[in-house]
This record gives sequence, structure tokens and C-alpha cells, in this order.
Amino acid sequence: MIHPWHELNPGTKTPVEFYAVIEIPLGSNVKYELDKSSGLIKVDRVLYSAVYYPANYGFIPQTLAEDGDPLDVLVLCQEPVVPLALICARAVGLMTMIDAGTLDHKVIAVASGDPEFNAYQEASEIPPHYLLMLRRFFQDYKQLEHKTVEVEEILPSRAAYPVIESALERYEKRYSRGGGR
Repeated sequence: MIHPWHELNPGTKTPVEFYAVIEIPLGSNVKYELDKSSGLIKVDRVLYSAVYYPANYGFIPQTLAEDGDPLDVLVLCQEPVVPLALICARAVGLMTMIDAGTLDHKVIAVASGDPEFNAYQEASEIPPHYLLMLRRFFQDYKQLEHKTVEVEEILPSRAAYPVIESALERYEKRYSRGGGR
């Protein structure tokens, strides 16, 4: 078995288009996450609130975000995608949160092969209510755990590109140049 974070290629068209590994399917109220040591998906928790993930949620392989995890990505797609599935996605925006005092970027992307979403080039083209649901989910989903997060406005795709490039570079410095796993 290969490790989805370390051994999958993010693609040749980064930062615009990339492969994403899905951890949590659209509509789930279970927070799955990558077990960094084994590469398997583990159940982190059942969400405390009566909410569900408004998009397929995962990460871009061979990236390292500021929080020490792979870079998060929300892949808009009309169907739930099973955990550990690899999906081709294109960045259309960036949503940044402050979670426990740490920057937590979420790349907003569309599934390249989904005809319902693949025509969108920018987050601003997506129906405003859908974007409001994305932001609201991240504002609310930790409230009953007595945790607060700040969620900034969703920015255009050009804001996501340097975040993706920095996460790729951070990963390269940490893991590919003798940094080890």
C-alpha cells in the first residue's frame, strides 16, 4: 500500500489543477482524517453539531500547511466521494480560518470531471448561497465543542496559488531533502 500523503503525486499542473485525496465525503457528519504514520483514514470524531460537510474534504498530496498537516481542500462535486479516493480538482478560491490561533487555509476547488461544477473558474461564479454554506459550516461546526474559529471571506483563485506553492515547497524542504517522515 502506498502512503497517500507522501507517495502520491499532486500532478503536473499545480497550483491551478491538482490531485486531491478525499478524507470526508460530501454530506458526512463524521470527521475522518489521515493517520499520518500509517496513511490510513481514521475516525477523528462524530461532529457535535447537527451539521454535515458541505463539500468533499481532503488534502493535496506532498503539501505541508502551516498547521503541520497536508494542505486542506474542499472539492465541490455533485456526488459524495469515498475516503481515500483520488480526484482531479481545479482551484477556484481560498478560504482562510484562524483555528486555535493558527492559520488554516482551505483551498476551494471544483472537480475537473464533474459537469455540474467544472465550468466554474472562480469562486465568485458559484451561487452565493453555496459559498455562504461553506463559510457557515466552518464557523459553526466546533461551537458545541466550545471552540471558536474565525472564517475570512472567500478569496479568488489567484489567492490560492501562492498558498499551494508554499505548501509544496514546505513539504519539499521537510520531507524530500533529508527531513524524513
